[in-house]
Amino acid sequence: MPGRTRFSATSCRNSSSAFSTIGRWQPVLSHGRIMTEAPKSLPRAYTPAKTTELGIAGRLALRRLGKSLKGRLDPEPDLEGFRRHFSAALKKLPPGTLVDARLVELPATRAPWTATGIRLDAGDKVTTFAVGRTHLAKPLDIWVAPPFQMWLKIGAGPVFRGTRASHSHVVTGAGGELSLASYFPGEWSTTDGRLGTDPADYAKVSGTMLVAVLVWAVPIEEGLKQLLALGDHGGLVAGELDRLGHGRQVPDGWKHLWFLGDSETFFRCEVAGRERAIACHTRRDVAILQHDVDRPLTPGLRLEWSWKVDRLPTSFREDSLPSHDYMSIAVEYDNGQDLTYYWSAALPVGTVYRCPLPTWKTRETHVVLRSGGAGLGQWQRESRDIDADYAAAIGGAQPARVTRIWLIANSLFGRGEGQAIFADMTLVSGDTRIPLG
Repeated sequence: MPGRTRFSATSCRNSSSAFSTIGRWQPVLSHGRIMTEAPKSLPRAYTPAKTTELGIAGRLALRRLGKSLKGRLDPEPDLEGFRRHFSAALKKLPPGTLVDARLVELPATRAPWTATGIRLDAGDKVTTFAVGRTHLAKPLDIWVAPPFQMWLKIGAGPVFRGTRASHSHVVTGAGGELSLASYFPGEWSTTDGRLGTDPADYAKVSGTMLVAVLVWAVPIEEGLKQLLALGDHGGLVAGELDRLGHGRQVPDGWKHLWFLGDSETFFRCEVAGRERAIACHTRRDVAILQHDVDRPLTPGLRLEWSWKVDRLPTSFREDSLPSHDYMSIAVEYDNGQDLTYYWSAALPVGTVYRCPLPTWKTRETHVVLRSGGAGLGQWQRESRDIDADYAAAIGGAQPARVTRIWLIANSLFGRGEGQAIFADMTLVSGDTRIPLG
């Protein structure tokens, strides 16, 4: 797929591995000299001020203006070129290749589902290709592309998405009509695709996606190769063949947070001297991995891990909605709260704040554990008392249990690129050590 760097899932250090390039990247040092010593204790979390968001918005608007003047804005997707290409190519496929094929338009203002008129049954084979974007804030150059934005469901669900702008799927279960959705600014509340947000929010965004839906009568890869022989549009067909052959798999013992969907952001790798290493490469996407633990939250319970952060996904402070891009490790408690530790581009170490995203502000608290360019590209060892940190940062009634550990990567808003490796993740209670992942 154009623009996607290929990494090996077997090694993060071996010079023969494509992933070894992560260790050779130069750290971004534009953030100035900021203390990187991890804080021993935490203050109570603050709620980000509206003035912070306005300040970031102003900087983003100026950056967009500068890009526009220099002709460096990302060009708008060629929806009509996509339509012409697939309309012509599908007519040239040999008879008996397809069961059905349609082009479906998804206006960003439609909340959220569009019926395709295609009935799918168990065993049916379907591929989608999508182009377009949803502008969340066009004056700030904040938009979301199909890999995250375009979702699917068959009949009553569950909802799912692909990891790229293309996706192939073999239907299981009862089947039903295929429906497509433009996701943001919504958020799913149920696995059958009901919104937990106000549908009126869709009137505040703009843009369109165009989706080609192909139902195959032949094996998926055979059909894709026949389609590729007729030409490609933006590398979509080649990218789907690559995904089917080389797509990254979720590490064993971990699962994606369902309402953010699958991704290729996190994947297992091997690092000499490290255990249970998971690499992270985020670019224009968001992903959360979860590992179930279910342990009592006892005094002194600690989360330990090592991490090597090579590249931060933003250069802005992250405590505003339009700049909330970061990579972190988090603890989920049995009361639904989570405490997430991350490396900031610009906020001082020890900063603690409630999430600036409207649907997350009541459940997530962010802790800046390290900051700035100093230390990027080097392994760091961390150990946090997750009982004491909860009491200090969140307060109120103490939860009874720790239910999950998360890995989080978001580069959706600024569409930047971040890279890191997490390893040696362990829960420690007295003399008991519980390896994670």
